[in-house]
Amino acid sequence: MESRDWTDWLKHLVDDPKIYLANAYAVEFVRANLRGEKLRWFERELGKHGLQPNEHARTAQQRSQAAFRFSAFEEKVLWGDLADLFHLVYFFSTTDDPLRPKLAGKHFDGVYLNGKKLGFISEEYRSQMLEIWKVKYLEMRRFREVISGIPNEIRLEHFLNDGDSPDIPIPVYVGYLNEIREMAKRQAKATQ
Repeated sequence: MESRDWTDWLKHLVDDPKIYLANAYAVEFVRANLRGEKLRWFERELGKHGLQPNEHARTAQQRSQAAFRFSAFEEKVLWGDLADLFHLVYFFSTTDDPLRPKLAGKHFDGVYLNGKKLGFISEEYRSQMLEIWKVKYLEMRRFREVISGIPNEIRLEHFLNDGDSPDIPIPVYVGYLNEIREMAKRQAKATQ
């Protein structure tokens, strides 16, 4: 990825309002992570862990012989951002881009759940994420208390400090959070 000049590729994303306006956060995420210094940072960080050229990411992340090979921070910032970058490069690339088959061969052409492929930025994927967030915010007491304690006068308009989420556009994510907050408030009232 570092050997490629991404200038024209990124310019196309930014200059096309249909792409950019619908996916501004994702495009800016990609732009930030395709900078040469960021790609070299990914390479240096991965190099610190003795990864082998033929070692698959899923295998490297498993907690087997080296139970804590990567810290939680590294899992999120290193693996999470790198995977999101690969998914988004695939998603935004044209069908004739020579990088697409390479990314697809490594399963960055979608999200695979129980043998089923979901589009990375698709309605089906978003609905799966909503179900995950419902568990997080409705079934985990600490998160339920936080989200239900936010007054209705305050519209949630940010990520609640839960990191980046380039896979779901910010307005959709914020809408989900507001929807879940109302569910959490109803659930709190029902248990009183």
